[in-house]
Amino acid sequence: MQYIDAHAHVFKTLCGFGADGELRALEGGKAVWATGQVIQLIPPSYGDTSFAAERLLAIMDEHHIEKAVLLQGGFLGFANEYLKQVVTEHPTRFAAAATFDPYCRSAASIIAHLLESFSIFKFEMSTGCGIMGSHEDFALDSKRMMGVYEEIAAHNGMVVFDLGSPGDGSHQPKAVATIARQFPSLPIVICHLTSPRRHHESELIDALKILKSETISFDLAALHHKTRPEAYPFPIAQHFIRLAKDLVGTERLMWGTDAPSTLVANSYQKLLDYQLELFTESEQRAVFYDNAERIYFS
Repeated sequence: MQYIDAHAHVFKTLCGFGADGELRALEGGKAVWATGQVIQLIPPSYGDTSFAAERLLAIMDEHHIEKAVLLQGGFLGFANEYLKQVVTEHPTRFAAAATFDPYCRSAASIIAHLLESFSIFKFEMSTGCGIMGSHEDFALDSKRMMGVYEEIAAHNGMVVFDLGSPGDGSHQPKAVATIARQFPSLPIVICHLTSPRRHHESELIDALKILKSETISFDLAALHHKTRPEAYPFPIAQHFIRLAKDLVGTERLMWGTDAPSTLVANSYQKLLDYQLELFTESEQRAVFYDNAERIYFS
């Protein structure tokens, strides 16, 4: 069986920025925030100060991953030109999302330029590493933001959101539901199954009910990280995935890894196996390949 990783990252130069200021590379796969906090960003065996597309391709080939969706956000930094280059060089292996800060003064010029090369736009809105990490909270369905979605929809594009976790100002499922109603032809993907922490079962159920729509899908990337601390096979994360199967259906779910940072604590194979066992053979085909192929590559 072939797979599509619906949520992965690559970078040649780390230029992250968020609530803790800039994130810059150190040797040995480590990185340091402006606060002085040092994190292990990449497993040392996978890179030193970068995680280029060629490194991800090697991992994909080792695990029979046919394609991957390259997303971006504040954690690793915006890299539109690099992702455009990667897709040009490997058009059968990667799809990539552009990103930008809608509050830039030149936002209109930026989106016009990006629409020349991209149809997928990812907005990491989270209050940690996302846009709301360095801006005051704002409504995702504000006039400014609705203008952005309108422009993307007019070019037959799609939008991907990282909403942050319940309780964060960025976590706005009702606003996303409004966006879906306003732009019924605009495909929307929500990362990390809405990013529930281990104690957010009721919030997850509420969000999935609000977001149940033919145009809204969810990736399951890093769900085990959101529900930490728990050991493999991550029973809370598995429970949340079973809830999602019941509430929105397998046709709206996509497997992903959030590599490379998630590979620091767990192998790529574990990130595949703990979710694979939750689905029947026909469901596996949908969640681990067909849905991502339809949404991102068709």
